[in-house]
Amino acid sequence: MPETITMAMYGTKHSHAPGVLSAMLANPDVDVVGIYEPDQKRRDELETSEVGPWSNVRWLDSPSDILEDSSIIAVASEGDNAESLAHTEAIVEASKHVFYDKPAGEDLPRFERVLASAKRQDLLVQMGYMFRYNDGFARIAEWARSGFFGNVFSVRAHMSTNVSADSHARLAKHQGAILFDLGGHVLDQVVWLLGRPNKVTSFLRTELSETPGFVDNSTVILEFDSAMAIVDIAAMEPKPAARRFEVYGDAGSAILEPMEPATTLRLCLTEAKGGFPEGVTTVQLEASPRYVAGLAAFVEDIRGLKRPDRSLDHELLVQETLLRATGAIEG
Repeated sequence: MPETITMAMYGTKHSHAPGVLSAMLANPDVDVVGIYEPDQKRRDELETSEVGPWSNVRWLDSPSDILEDSSIIAVASEGDNAESLAHTEAIVEASKHVFYDKPAGEDLPRFERVLASAKRQDLLVQMGYMFRYNDGFARIAEWARSGFFGNVFSVRAHMSTNVSADSHARLAKHQGAILFDLGGHVLDQVVWLLGRPNKVTSFLRTELSETPGFVDNSTVILEFDSAMAIVDIAAMEPKPAARRFEVYGDAGSAILEPMEPATTLRLCLTEAKGGFPEGVTTVQLEASPRYVAGLAAFVEDIRGLKRPDRSLDHELLVQETLLRATGAIEG
């Protein structure tokens, strides 16, 4: 494996695209070849903006400039939610690793075929769920999965936002709208802790939006053998949104608020353990910018320096759970 990983970006319309590109450009182990944007109008706007990170890269004229270039080892798939699954399928069929920004479309059988192809070719498909490498979420996951909290019986996630009215029509194209757009971030955490839910029940409502089909207020209840999880996401919470993640077990609990920047969390234990006293402790966290650690992990996996932190089966489970929550497939 060469000292640097040669990467390109396919698509730019995902809201994470500028952050991911900035992380690619800043990573000393990544050599960024360029970007292909299929929408010429969008390309022209970004290419002439003279604003970073778009002004710091070469623009490619054809998808073949990425897909047929054998020197390109990996690609960041950063298209709009409506187009990104097709882009990712093309990238995998071209035998390249993919850093794929969420969610994985609305055609679950197609995504399953993409992952099956990746498995056959020993390729990575890493979803861009931005909390995986957040120190607060990582610590909570380690504690919960190790039994540190005892029997985990409840997980709660509040991840609302404030979406401008001009974005409602774009998001309304997807069943579940705001839940489809954001839900995967926290469902990624929920199923990592608890596995596949036995039952998913959703309440998808439109409270304030005047755009037909735009779900702006959602709550999802996920039932497991011995636990429940509640996820609520709305589109009109005043800024800054009070995002919060909670895990409760019969021997301890943790509350992370805010999710970003994650500087502290509340840990509560029924007895002293792991260097923490009985009762409540405010745990100091290491704050880190989005995308940087996730991209670094992706590069390390490609270079064989470690095993992937999530399997392709996990990526499929998150997507299945999201589509069960939006009602796109039976829950």
